[in-house]
Amino acid sequence: MMPNVGPLEILLVLIVVLVVFGPKKLPDLGHSLGKGIREFKGSVTGENDEPPRVETARVESAPVTSHRVEETHTRV
Repeated sequence: MMPNVGPLEILLVLIVVLVVFGPKKLPDLGHSLGKGIREFKGSVTGENDEPPRVETARVESAPVTSHRVEETHTRV
């Protein structure tokens, strides 16, 4: 026989989680849990819920300076 889980039990579990992990780690924990659930669901259903990533080309350019650089010529 399985016991019923009511609001009091859920509140107790949330308080224990808050005490164990602290308020600063809860957002990271929630993000990780959500990501894990999405990955599990995607592997079971064979779908991918993440939007496709668009690769951007990286352009190399000369460094930008805030002053004018003048060439100097030396006579030999």
